[in-house]
Amino acid sequence: MDHSCTKRPSECTIHFFLVRHGETDWNASQRIQGHRDVPLNDRGLAQAEAVGRYFVGRHINALYCSDLVRAQQTARPIAGALNLQAMHNADLRERNYGRCEGLTREQLVTDYLEDAHALKARDPDYVLPGGESLNQHRQRIFTCLEQLIACHAGQTVVVVTHGGVLDLIYRHTTGMALDKPRNFPIPNAGINLLTVNNGQWSIQLWAETTHLGE
Repeated sequence: MDHSCTKRPSECTIHFFLVRHGETDWNASQRIQGHRDVPLNDRGLAQAEAVGRYFVGRHINALYCSDLVRAQQTARPIAGALNLQAMHNADLRERNYGRCEGLTREQLVTDYLEDAHALKARDPDYVLPGGESLNQHRQRIFTCLEQLIACHAGQTVVVVTHGGVLDLIYRHTTGMALDKPRNFPIPNAGINLLTVNNGQWSIQLWAETTHLGE
């Protein structure tokens, strides 16, 4: 499908503020979350309030978030700051890790060694039993983002999502392969600003955390 824009460049460009959800207890204990609906912990709730304050006074046209509770809780203070309703979208969820969810990396090696090797190698085509491959996750995320781009050309949109989603977006923008080790930060409640103009993605801001005061 041709998503090219025939309007002036300023009308074709969309600005995405991409926000990772705040911390959960499973983040703190390094458990694989995926689609498990784990709420924010106390630190994560404080981070969400700080993210909300970051957006006070900014002109934002729309707010979207993953439908998982940790993303919804992070989006709530942003919605209050902007006087917008957060629109929940299941397609913005983290990768589905299937049977690996709830395990630490150490438990994963013990219970499902094949899965552990595939995750460590970042095998793009390995479908986790009961879950998704990296390529399947990427297809889901970018189908969703293309829909947002089509709906919000010329606007600024906030999206509250997950670390794995941000990993895919960073790699897409910079041309980094899916199977390369991650060498960039994706902090909880970090703020990232990306611009998309006629299908060309560029990073304006990445992993901003000064608003957290931590």
